[in-house]
Amino acid sequence: MRKIGLLGGTFDPPHHGHLLIANEVFHELELDEIWFLPNQEPPHKKKSALISTEDRLNMLKLALEDVAYFKIETIELERPGPSYTYDTIQQLKKLHPDKSFYFIIGADMVEYLPKWYKIDELVHMVSFVGVNRPTYQDKTSYPIIHIDIPEFQVSSSLIRERIQEGKSIRYLLPDSLIEYLKENHLYESK
Repeated sequence: MRKIGLLGGTFDPPHHGHLLIANEVFHELELDEIWFLPNQEPPHKKKSALISTEDRLNMLKLALEDVAYFKIETIELERPGPSYTYDTIQQLKKLHPDKSFYFIIGADMVEYLPKWYKIDELVHMVSFVGVNRPTYQDKTSYPIIHIDIPEFQVSSSLIRERIQEGKSIRYLLPDSLIEYLKENHLYESK
């Protein structure tokens, strides 16, 4: 069975923090690939209304273009409404019965697991991989594979704020992505 890591998110925009997490998990668990799952509508937070799904997908393609074992899976973009992990995993297991899935979440989501939709069924369908995040505990009664990653405090909201304030975002995301943001005037103050 091929081992596939899944990293979901709005990727609004994707950044080096996402890439660092994916790469660390890939190597630590000796996975075959990491699939990035951009979501349509996360049940726990709002995505930026100003950025189109097409732009988020284009940005993700640019961020991943140099890594052969990073792929994009658009299954959640093809479904309307909130993206529940349970529905996604159920669909992926039907489409790919020859693969085992490792769902990567930050410590903030580990704490939130008891509130996840159909979590008791979900833990039997997928292996959860929890990565450390500053100020969050990654303790839970659910089965989790814990992986420590180097601390890199960057977030999509920090990048959006820095762009609006006219501050540098260099080294927070790939240069090709910075060019795309500039060319398309994404996240700039209106």
